[in-house]
Amino acid sequence: MKKSILIIVDSYPPEIRSAAQLMGDMAEELAKRGYKVYVVASCTDGKAGGLSKENGVSVIRTRTLPHHNVNFIMKGISQLVMPWLFIFAAGKYIQEPVEATITHSPPLPLAAVGRFMKRIYGAENILNVHDIFPQNAVDLGIMRNPLQVRFFERMEQKAYKKADLLMVPSETHKEFLIGKRGVDENKIKVVRHWMNMELFEKAERTGRYRKKFNLEDKIVFLFAGVLGPSQGLDMIISAADKLKGEKKIHFLFAGDGSEKIRLQKLAEEKGLSNVTFTSFVPSGEYPYLVKDCDVGLVTLTSDNTTPAVPAKIVGYMAGGLPIAAFLHKESDGLRIVEEAGCGVAAASNDQEAVTRSLEKFAKEEKRFEIYGRNSLKYAREHFAVERAADRVESLLSFRARLPKISLSAEGRRRNGKRRTQNGSKII
Repeated sequence: MKKSILIIVDSYPPEIRSAAQLMGDMAEELAKRGYKVYVVASCTDGKAGGLSKENGVSVIRTRTLPHHNVNFIMKGISQLVMPWLFIFAAGKYIQEPVEATITHSPPLPLAAVGRFMKRIYGAENILNVHDIFPQNAVDLGIMRNPLQVRFFERMEQKAYKKADLLMVPSETHKEFLIGKRGVDENKIKVVRHWMNMELFEKAERTGRYRKKFNLEDKIVFLFAGVLGPSQGLDMIISAADKLKGEKKIHFLFAGDGSEKIRLQKLAEEKGLSNVTFTSFVPSGEYPYLVKDCDVGLVTLTSDNTTPAVPAKIVGYMAGGLPIAAFLHKESDGLRIVEEAGCGVAAASNDQEAVTRSLEKFAKEEKRFEIYGRNSLKYAREHFAVERAADRVESLLSFRARLPKISLSAEGRRRNGKRRTQNGSKII
């Protein structure tokens, strides 16, 4: 009999974020393989929480404090409260032992939920480290208070120490955790980003989005995702300003985030008619949006010092788009584009190189088909969710368990008595 797995993530489809898409695809693939998969996540749009069955996955949604498109103080408070809300929700709806947990980080505080399940069930505790926090927040100037930094650094140390395994998306992530965080290399396993390729293979280029934004005769550079400080999108606005004489080039930003309003104002101040902003499209529509565009933009500010591979690169490549990647030198995204032969890549701290690359790339329109084929080939070989799920299954050892304790109300009452008697703590 296949085991039960709990996936812990702050957002889940239909919410449109990279974490939601990644963990949603993995949850559904593991469910197809016969695992009993639970997901605990926040609910969106002020909807009430609860348990629902979605594509074979038991999804538990719980109301949380706002944590997207809010100031960083509010975001920090929300993320610190979120684990306790998730633990309560899991206790309310999960009535059987959990064999393993996979926690997506960030938010880093959610690692506490995996530790809780390990303590209660002996569940294997896997931490999927997508970004290195708090270092990325320090790099971006979001976190400056030394006491605050130290608080989260200690949380990070505990998360790595208590996890049975750390899943990272690249070898560079692994090297960083070994060299900069002192993590045992045997504890770190590389599982590259993944995508449900079937969704993109079924989608076709319809021209619907080109028509919607009046871009039928344009070369459309698409940035789809969170518009935040980490993306460093000023570089694209500056390039758009310098390239506004190139009438065929157009930049489409599809997403939301803390930087969106500022970027819109900046584009307006510069009088840029070659830039369009729109909101996230529904997840089912995303493959059609990608296929209606010509080039996928992948950016990260050079202020980053931690390895990072934006998950959006996977969606672009799955959709067969050429890639224009402008990233800091620590990102494996630069290597991926070069290795795949699917576009152009340059360091994000060189504005002239960014502008020059975009201009040159647009003039190679006849090569887009070749770059697109290379993108799709690489995605099929490296980013298919089936390949990632094979790797995850190989990591699930389901080691010896502590006594199995129900998380039902009765189970929590009994466990509370046991903690009272022996004086131990949950986390």
